Amino acid sequence: MAEKKVVVAGATGLVGNAALRHFGAAGGCDVLALSRRRPRELHGFRHVQIDLTDPAQCRRAATELQGATHLVYAALYEAPNLVDGWRDQDQIRTNDLMLRNLMAALEPVAPQLRHVALLQGTKAYGVHVRPLTVPAREGRSEMYEQPNFYWAQENFLRELQQGKAWHWSILRPVLIVGETIGGAMDLIPPLGVYAAMLREQGRPLDYPGGAARVSQAVDVDLLARAIAWAGEAAAARNEAFNVTNGDVFTWENVWPAIADALEMKPGNAVPLSLAQEYPKWIAPWDELRRKHNLISPGLEEFVGLSFQYADYSMRHGQTQAGPPSIVSTVKINQAGFTEMMDTEAMFRKWFGLARSSRLLP
Repeated sequence: MAEKKVVVAGATGLVGNAALRHFGAAGGCDVLALSRRRPRELHGFRHVQIDLTDPAQCRRAATELQGATHLVYAALYEAPNLVDGWRDQDQIRTNDLMLRNLMAALEPVAPQLRHVALLQGTKAYGVHVRPLTVPAREGRSEMYEQPNFYWAQENFLRELQQGKAWHWSILRPVLIVGETIGGAMDLIPPLGVYAAMLREQGRPLDYPGGAARVSQAVDVDLLARAIAWAGEAAAARNEAFNVTNGDVFTWENVWPAIADALEMKPGNAVPLSLAQEYPKWIAPWDELRRKHNLISPGLEEFVGLSFQYADYSMRHGQTQAGPPSIVSTVKINQAGFTEMMDTEAMFRKWFGLARSSRLLP
């Protein structure tokens, strides 16, 4: 019998999919994947199709949730206008409701529940509305100073846990890099499609973003290992942690490595809004799918809202160097999670994997 049962909510997303891969490779546990769409790869686990905004669907899933010991809550609702939606009250209410519905169904049938992992991010420090205090630290959160569904979920979880045997941990990753289909905040598909359009024209990989800003990123597999660590570590109980690769980067400095991974030459700085340009690429992308026998779907299904996220992350339209966006990882290191990764190597890894798996040409 498996030692633990892990429920992964949001299993088709960037983080949820990485959690499935991690627990699949680690073994020794039963895993239940929850999502509206079936994940492309289940790694031998069971899947329950569910819309977490519907409490009736959550209640019907209770039988499958029985015996859960760990919950990885990576489910997320984003508004169609991605960046503006981060302060939208409907988006905040929807994300709050989703977690409440799932916990209402799960907790009564999971008396052995030990841990809930909740995902946040640097919006906890207001990065979407103002420059970060550098470095942003977990104990100095700008909580409640700006609208954010993080606080609704966090307050709910703190109150629900009072007097219970289970614990929670909050993970605050920076820009996450990995591979998924149709994600709202996944940079590999939009940048890969952009590169493919240029390659077909015989052009080098021009840099489409704005002025530089020193930032951080995290490999999604490293994040999945941090989530698993938090589920077992006594030092992680009822604590929040920033998670990064451990180094810093600017897009201009990693651009040659990205070009090399895509077997292209780096080009010039040519500002371009990918979110505005991509409708012109829908038909050419279908041609590339046929030409290269790609397994990726049509452009909008493949990239989701991530063209908008690419513009935001790469500071499209910004002509002045931005303030650094840096968080401290001292707390998680001192608690016992000390993994690190080179960010340039991370980009090479994921673009290489996307090409070898025929998601990108």
